[in-house]
Amino acid sequence: MTTLEGTMNTETPEQLAARKRVVNRLKRANGQLAALITQVEAGAECRDIVTQLSAVSSALDKAGFAIISSAMKDCVLDPERQAAADDAEASGKKGPLTLTELEKLFLTLA
Repeated sequence: MTTLEGTMNTETPEQLAARKRVVNRLKRANGQLAALITQVEAGAECRDIVTQLSAVSSALDKAGFAIISSAMKDCVLDPERQAAADDAEASGKKGPLTLTELEKLFLTLA
């Protein structure tokens, strides 16, 4: 399987399951967002709109944390991957995420 970076990536069953969970969360958020848009267009009560908005936001946050958590596990469990990321960063090339980049991504969701 090819990743966004264009490198070959063979995913473990655990990684595939994690991706499926993230996709399911995003689909749920998509449905919640569609319902939110419908509520706003219909002039629903403010309380109902804010409740639905909170649900969408929470679903997106959980998906983001799951993505970052998965990337952190990959880096921690695979020191060679982390070394390759550090080497790519040092040479100015784009490689796997470094721990510093993961930390920054995590904090953007906090």
